[in-house]
Amino acid sequence: MSIAEIKSGIEHKMQMSIESFRNGLTKIRTGRANPAILDTVHVDYYGSMLPISQVANLSLLDSRTIGVAPWEKGMGAKIEKAIRESDLGLNPASQGDLIRVPLPAMTEERRRELTKVVRGEGEGAKIAIRNLRRDANESVKKLVKDKLASEDDERRTQDEVQKMTDRYIAEVDRLVTAKEQDIMAV
Repeated sequence: MSIAEIKSGIEHKMQMSIESFRNGLTKIRTGRANPAILDTVHVDYYGSMLPISQVANLSLLDSRTIGVAPWEKGMGAKIEKAIRESDLGLNPASQGDLIRVPLPAMTEERRRELTKVVRGEGEGAKIAIRNLRRDANESVKKLVKDKLASEDDERRTQDEVQKMTDRYIAEVDRLVTAKEQDIMAV
């Protein structure tokens, strides 16, 4: 493995860490309704578990209510049950063919708890990025030890990997700050 391969591999893995962190942030709900909240809920559809978005249309009815319109008549009760049993703490109500999922208003205390959760997730993403930096530096040291790269290459690569790490950690900080502002906005 060459130094260029190590750097491109680490860059790709750091990018994946950021994407994973972004996906994790969408699951943390703010005061506003967002159909992405239901992405983790799966419904039994003829023996296989599918995400709600594959068996129903998701829409926003207002700022605090998500509308779920099943594509088949018999799926309404199953979807309602799946949402109720999920760990999201939502209580759907059926209105004919449409299932309304109201999001309860968040208290100040709950908002503060969620900002702590966001910071914890951000710290986890930073740790993952720093671990990738460590792995890259160890790989480069191994190349130097095996005499496949010079010590100058090692130093230069470590500097480049550090700059890459700093850039991705700054991105995590930016995402954490934006999500905290989103949560605290009333």
